[in-house]
Amino acid sequence: MEIIFDQSLVEVNRRRALRRGDPSATFLLDIVARELAERVSVVERHFGRAMELHGYTGAAARLLTETGKVDQIERVETDRTFGTSKMPVTVAPLERIPAEPDSLNLLISPLSLHLTNDTPGMFVQARRVLKPDGLFLAAIPGHGTLQELREALLVAEAELTGGASPRVIPFADVRDIGALLQRAGFALPVADAETYTVRYDSLFGLMKDLRAMGMTNPLAARSRIPVSRRFFMQAAEIYGDRFADPDGRVRATFSVIYASGWAPHESQQKPLRPGSAQRRLSDALGVREHSVKNSEKGS
Repeated sequence: MEIIFDQSLVEVNRRRALRRGDPSATFLLDIVARELAERVSVVERHFGRAMELHGYTGAAARLLTETGKVDQIERVETDRTFGTSKMPVTVAPLERIPAEPDSLNLLISPLSLHLTNDTPGMFVQARRVLKPDGLFLAAIPGHGTLQELREALLVAEAELTGGASPRVIPFADVRDIGALLQRAGFALPVADAETYTVRYDSLFGLMKDLRAMGMTNPLAARSRIPVSRRFFMQAAEIYGDRFADPDGRVRATFSVIYASGWAPHESQQKPLRPGSAQRRLSDALGVREHSVKNSEKGS
């Protein structure tokens, strides 16, 4: 398994952000929590036992409880300090789901799977801990997230040093996540993306929020060379030149992939077998059916 993320640094970043406790920086988690709760609320199903996997603030767990669709929800975090007296947490590493096989009706993951080295393994774990007909629902930052910041940092470093090192983590696209759901054995897999655009006075406002979110660079291959003030000033200038609106404020893109899949169960809808259709497509469309002979062209 390739080590992409320094898990110890991921933990340092998350705990530091928790200590700072900037409520204005939780906007993305709040958006995702509302979306996940809304998606659960429209499911015609009641969930006995649910688990929130590394949701950081617990917003998703609170909103899920308010839907009335969940009897019991357990929060999982990497440190007890993420919990409260009203909502304590079960402690587990970022890449382990602390549940027995076939024990959960609902598993949600709000913005944490993008920091795992073995993401396919996490999907397999998710499938394993769900009871038959249990639901897995995840929000994962996807391709396009922080694309403006990535470009500005790369160009600034190339201009100043002639080279560049990774400073924004890689993000999966919708097709990757859909493939992981299928590979893990989920039934009725669905992956779709929503894009959120946030505006800042400058690059420095964005970077302040990223630190407050615990989203500073945790790449194992990150450069260890200290970065100068000149570098950030250059990056801010490039960011403003390329991504500013007419009023001078700059844009930051966050693309979130919402993935869902069900643990297989005999009651679920299944695709028809080839050749089992009871009606011709031409009849449904009201057109005449013509036979087409195969042909080959020689050289």
